[in-house]
Order: sequence, then C-alpha cells, then structure tokens
Amino acid sequence: MSTPARITAIGSYVPDQVLSNADLERMVDTNDEWIVQRTGISERRIAADGQFTSSLCIEAVRDLLRRYPRAIDDVDYILVATATPDMSFPSTAALVQAEFGMRRAGTADLSAACAGFVSALHMAGGLIAGGAFRKILVLGAETLSRITDYTDRTTCILFGDGAGAVLVEAGEPDEERSWLAAHAATDGLDGHQLYRAATADRIGGQAVDIGGKLVQNGRAVYRWAVSRVPEEIGAFLDEAGVSPEEIDWFVPHNPNMRILEAMSGRTGIPLERTVTTLARTGNTSAASIPIALREAAADGRLQPGQLVLLYGFGGGLTQAGLLLRWTL
Repeated sequence: MSTPARITAIGSYVPDQVLSNADLERMVDTNDEWIVQRTGISERRIAADGQFTSSLCIEAVRDLLRRYPRAIDDVDYILVATATPDMSFPSTAALVQAEFGMRRAGTADLSAACAGFVSALHMAGGLIAGGAFRKILVLGAETLSRITDYTDRTTCILFGDGAGAVLVEAGEPDEERSWLAAHAATDGLDGHQLYRAATADRIGGQAVDIGGKLVQNGRAVYRWAVSRVPEEIGAFLDEAGVSPEEIDWFVPHNPNMRILEAMSGRTGIPLERTVTTLARTGNTSAASIPIALREAAADGRLQPGQLVLLYGFGGGLTQAGLLLRWTL
C-alpha cells in the first residue's frame, strides 16, 4: 500500500511595495477603469531592490512557521516552482535550504510557469507515495517584475511578485487519502504564444525575441485558456468520477478575471466557489495558487474534509491539476 501525502502547513508572502493602476497610468497609455474591466486587477506587489525569488521564498517559509510551528530541520526535499529563479545555479531551492540549514534535504527548481506549483505537488505526492521521502517543502514563487516589459501596456498591467509554501508530509497507511487524482496536459506547439527566451531564438519553427522579457500573445493565450483549459478540467473530473457540483473550492491559477469568469461558465464551477487574490496581487504565475490557498485557509473558507481542485495553466502551454481532500 502506498503512503498517503497530505499538506500539513502553509504560508505565503508578498512584497510591501505596491504598484497600483494609478502608478501604471503614469507609465503607459492606460487607466484604472480599463485595467479593472479587462483584468479585475487593482494593484500588484513588486519586489524591492535586493529582493529576489529566494528572498520571497524565505519569507513565505517564515510565515508558514509562524502560523504552523513545525520542525523543518528534517525536511527531505525542497522543490521550488519558478520561472524567475535567482540564477541558473545554484537553484533557488538550494538558497532556501541554506537559509534554514536543512542539511539532509535534496533541492531542485521546477520550471512549468503558471502550472509549476501544482506540478511540484504532483512530484511531492509521488515521492512520498513511493516511499522515497516523508517530508517535502514545496514552494511557488516569482519575481515577474524583473522580466516584465513596462513599456508594453498589454502585459505590464498583469504581473506581480509573491511566494507561497506548503509542507507536504507522509501520513499513516490507513488514513483517508488527501491526494485523490492528478492531471496534466501540454500544447507545446503553441509555446511561442507565451514565453521568455534564454539562449534559443526559436520555439519549434517560430522565431522568438531573446531580449529576456516575458512575451505574450494575449489573444491567443486567452482563446487557449477559455477553450482548452475548461475542456481538460472537464475530462479530469470525469476521469476522477467527480462532478463540478461536488467541488467545494476551486483554486486555479489567477491570470485575469475575464479568463476566470469564462472558465466558470464552461466548467460549471461557480465563481462563488473560486478562490482568487487577483485584485490585490495581480498574476503571480507559480505563486498564485499557494497565495490563494493560504488566504482561504487563514480566513476559514478551507475546512478539513472539503474537496479542493487546484489547477495551474500557462506558459508551455502547460496544464496541471490536482484533486485534494483538504486535511489542514
């Protein structure tokens, strides 16, 4: 019998510096009404000079420890989902390990953009189920402000910085399972619609800009997000034998409200049961789901025994879903 995995602690962090819609009005040709109508975002948080993705991760772990005092010196592995690591190597996860002195922990960064955090949970659950490890720290974190082109009015209104952390631990074999079902899908041929190039100047046969900034074809990504993503969510729930009505809370990646509203109509999961922090944090990519989870846990919406659907989707174009029985 495989070992069940469960989330035993959660924390998050967003920087103090606020970038409001009024601030953006002074930077590009836009206005508050236009931004709110199209995205639902009023402000986003921006890392200060000297704050990096690892800095945000470390603060998220500190928040986790304040809210759920637990030993972490025996953590077996640290996984950081990020598209904006401090550097290629050492990994951001290794920098987190150094801060907290988890000497026996393996470390790795995972790059799956907005699907990264759920993909990391897939891996953590599998490592625990297979008996390889018993305690894994999983983080989703981004400093997207460092790769945002603030002359591009179509993208700079969207993105913010933040981090979230969860502790995933092995339960007892006879305990009720928390990890119920997982799902993944990728449309790699359309990867050029949302990317940040490093060394290559092409994705498949498509030429791309290697300027180091995030590039998005907003219309193409919107069409994909409101068609392919709900289609895959429906297939996932069918395979799991779960109806939309049975989902207590839907915690998706938070790209913008127009996408979330369209997804609600097409999946049958109402917005009232969708957790989002988008208005105050903007699109934080891999960090958006753990930030939203932490808020829902803190304000009492999330309760033990509830059925929770996590679903990340974005650059790749990649999707990752996880159906959880909430235990925290």
